[in-house]
Amino acid sequence: MVKATKAEKKIAYDAKLCQLIDEFTQILVVAADNVGSTQLQNIRKGLRGDSVVLMGKNTMMKRSVKIHAENTGNTGILNLMPLLQGNVGLIFTKGDLKEVSEEVAKYKVGAPARVGLVAPIDVVVQPGNTGLDPSQTSFFQVLNIPTKINKGTVEIITPVELIKQGDKVGSSEAALLAKLGIRPFSYGLVVQSVYDNGSVFSPEVLDLTEDDLVQKFAAGISMVTSLALAISFPTLAAAPHMFINAYKNALAISVATEYTFPQAEKVKEFLKDPSKFAVAVAAVSADAGGGASAGAAKVEEKKEVVEESDEEDYGGFDMFGDE
Repeated sequence: MVKATKAEKKIAYDAKLCQLIDEFTQILVVAADNVGSTQLQNIRKGLRGDSVVLMGKNTMMKRSVKIHAENTGNTGILNLMPLLQGNVGLIFTKGDLKEVSEEVAKYKVGAPARVGLVAPIDVVVQPGNTGLDPSQTSFFQVLNIPTKINKGTVEIITPVELIKQGDKVGSSEAALLAKLGIRPFSYGLVVQSVYDNGSVFSPEVLDLTEDDLVQKFAAGISMVTSLALAISFPTLAAAPHMFINAYKNALAISVATEYTFPQAEKVKEFLKDPSKFAVAVAAVSADAGGGASAGAAKVEEKKEVVEESDEEDYGGFDMFGDE
């Protein structure tokens, strides 16, 4: 079999990338640091069906995206180019973005702390028996880890923060963790950005629920309403408040002067005779109480009907058939 040249490989890669861009409108940009080939193959198998994983050099991907945009007029795909930085790959998908993102997160594997690696998390060594013989205490002394000898083995006394997030792993820390059999880090594809039909957004957006969206939308409407009321600019959100405020102002003028209008007459009437407030409140209470009394009366009436039916003689015979 003839091996393809570099130029032929580039042409094939370009054709494949352009085909995927035409076929899919949703793309996850994922970081692939410290991800092995076997792990990547497992991810491909897990996503097979509605998603395709494509890796490649950033320069090749940028070139293909740019040429594709020029040939097809799909300028929205150009928003993908700033995201092609570092060791990244593309996941083209037709499925639900959140579900695909969660599926990708499942394929994380533990990894040892290698020398020079930047720690993605804090590494804390918990107290307990290490199983190491006393000759290994030098490792603990270098790292200032308090230990004691218990039954011929080294035992760590207190929890120790061995490596902080963002620090590089030193040779002593790596050797100690290897001796303890601790694989503190886990690696996999990490979703960095989401491309959806020309729009680019953070993957945190996928975690938003409908309640979160409603809450944010309500907060936005509240801000627009407040701004519109402050500058007296009519909007659909502010219009009801403007009408109510205008009515209040007109009502205040009517109460303070002889001018009146139908909506103000009842208010003026109550202000002239405050006792009518008490009458109105009593009427409302009576209506509420009357409804409850009527309900109670119906229940009592129903009870009486049941009692009367129990007293029937059934034509001279009791209900057990005796005369």
